[in-house]
Amino acid sequence: MNGVNLLKCICDDTRFEILDILQKEKELCVTDFVKQLKKDQPLISHHLKTLKNCGIVKSRDEGKKVMYKISNNQLSDLISNITKASKKIHNLCREENCC
Repeated sequence: MNGVNLLKCICDDTRFEILDILQKEKELCVTDFVKQLKKDQPLISHHLKTLKNCGIVKSRDEGKKVMYKISNNQLSDLISNITKASKKIHNLCREENCC
């Protein structure tokens, strides 16, 4: 996967929120995301499927639950760095519809 395709996969509010939570929590199930993000389960499942198809997250069965985590440490570090940088750079996207 090249950089542009990687950014396309994570460049969605819900997907990025999922990844931001995962890089902190390490491993969660769909129900955990629903509670934390206060979004519907089908929406969360859809985005997790997209992230899994891109190879950004991986899953494992744990009884009746499916547990998700970021597929490797480099991706987890990337999400963390993006989050940190966005908090430090306050001048990005001054116009509401710039991105």
